[in-house]
Amino acid sequence: MSLIARPPPVMGGPRMGGDHSVGRERLAEIQRRRMISAMVEVASERGASSVTVARVVARSGVSRRTFYELFTGGEECLLAVMEDSLASARSYVLEVYDPQEAWRVRIRAALHALLEFVEEEPGRARLLVVESLCAGRETLERRSRVLAELIRAVDAGRGESERSAALTPLTAEGVVGSVLSIIHARLVKGDRLALVELTNPLMSMIVLPYLGAAAARRELDRPLPERRRRAPHASDGANHLNDLPMRVTYRTMCVLSAIASRPGASNARIGQAAGITDQGQMSKLLHRLKKLGLILNGGAGQARGMSNAWTLTPTGVQVERAMSRSRNVER
Repeated sequence: MSLIARPPPVMGGPRMGGDHSVGRERLAEIQRRRMISAMVEVASERGASSVTVARVVARSGVSRRTFYELFTGGEECLLAVMEDSLASARSYVLEVYDPQEAWRVRIRAALHALLEFVEEEPGRARLLVVESLCAGRETLERRSRVLAELIRAVDAGRGESERSAALTPLTAEGVVGSVLSIIHARLVKGDRLALVELTNPLMSMIVLPYLGAAAARRELDRPLPERRRRAPHASDGANHLNDLPMRVTYRTMCVLSAIASRPGASNARIGQAAGITDQGQMSKLLHRLKKLGLILNGGAGQARGMSNAWTLTPTGVQVERAMSRSRNVER
């Protein structure tokens, strides 16, 4: 999964109006992102066992019909959210994980990054660690596969010393289970302040059976790495879209994109760029977007007969960027 900064606006204008298949795919991805964001919020608030399609649809502002065009049901949507959240967690870890480093170094880096993820994205972390336990069979199977990956990474510690060679994979399973149990408790309690401060004591616990008591004590005194700046998660922009008291349609997307790439354009020019030939419909849509605070008319108050001049408001810029960002997800 790639997190890319917003590129120069290339989707506006004739290409948006002329290539309907690209626009429809982009709209479907935006709607999917809105539902994934809504699922994270609802599952965090009510628990995965209480999530219903109706609640996800109501929170996302996407129609029930569209939901079933993209997902077969709640379980498939939850799986999509889990995969999306796993991709986010993995991106934290892969930034710092070097397989060429010594076992202790790479495990410590991965643990610290994982705790940063839990602290900075508690809704997704709760879904992965807590709520996935109450989900359906497919979600539980996916969770088991992820745990197996973590166990294999820790189990590599058996090659670090003579004493650790006598251990079995069950040791790694117990260590991973203990770490997750502690994170689980913090998430359930809602105590997510300074979770990265658990890096040293948890690392000491992980190292103990493999490298011994002296190495475990040294982990308690190691300095923590500085926090890293990250690009926003690809679906974070969906929060801007979820806050809108409207459904994002293909035409809405085309119009906002056209205005973003043509600030100060008139009704007619925006309609041409967005592929909307009916000027009455164009006028109504622009009025609605203005009422929502997404666009403003710089030509208002001019002499009668002068053209309008539409630009995006700061909120409109955020919404349009959220739409543009969804185009770059997993490319």
